[in-house]
Amino acid sequence: MNTSAASASAPAGRIPNVVSIAGVDPGGGAGVFADLKTFSALGAYGCGVIAALTAQNTRAVAGVHVPPTDFLRLQIDTLFADVALAATKIGMLGSAEVTATVADRLAHWQAANVVLDPVMVAKSGDSLLAKSALAMMREALFPRAFMITPNLPEAGVLLEQRAPESVKEMYRAAERLRELLPLSSERWVLLKGGHLPGSELVDLLFDGDRMVELPAPRIDTRNTHGTGCTLSSAVAALLPQTAGGLRPVEAAVRHARQWLLGAIARAGELTVGHGHGPVHHFHALWRRQEPPKESP
Repeated sequence: MNTSAASASAPAGRIPNVVSIAGVDPGGGAGVFADLKTFSALGAYGCGVIAALTAQNTRAVAGVHVPPTDFLRLQIDTLFADVALAATKIGMLGSAEVTATVADRLAHWQAANVVLDPVMVAKSGDSLLAKSALAMMREALFPRAFMITPNLPEAGVLLEQRAPESVKEMYRAAERLRELLPLSSERWVLLKGGHLPGSELVDLLFDGDRMVELPAPRIDTRNTHGTGCTLSSAVAALLPQTAGGLRPVEAAVRHARQWLLGAIARAGELTVGHGHGPVHHFHALWRRQEPPKESP
């Protein structure tokens, strides 16, 4: 299977096609809608396959509906048969059956640059993945992934242990997560440390050999809905565009994180809902919204 970033770059001068296979958040802050915004903001053409439907807003998830797997298979096959896809982002899948179907079709189409965000819980605390799907994710989907991007609670669930509580514990978790991926080819773990306390957050990027610490300032805002979806889709959009350069995966991740920091910092310009609002996906493209001036 073609998994390497270098082998799946878009032809020179061409805009890469990237697909999100994930759930739908009607508020647009997470899931496929957020992924499409991210792809567009970062210079990729976005495609989408719907793996789950949710009824949710910025405060809660009211319901989850999983479409028939036969139709999910048809969506994937119809798209991949026609469109040359340089990267695939995997988000919310919901059930073991959906997870198995996605893994099967990714193997069939030899999907490249698969970035797997193991979505389990919404920002509101509501569950988005059936427990029965965890084993299927590890056994069937991890072998297809070029990169996995768990946060700390997700890492704890995947490793069947408590979530890391320090950067030192994150190192060991990243090493163990890498052991869940095929050892015979280039694969990456991006372990997100945003759940640790403190004014600075640290993510770890690990390929089984080199561990890269990626620090960043913590931005004081509650508008962080969909940050995990957005970061993983940003990496997927950028991998084909950095291929061939020096340390292309690290370059893609660094660019994605820097762009996301801007999206979080300017999230306050949006007024979406009354809970955890979305980040500003188009912060680099839209004119900054200034507060209205008072009349004399």
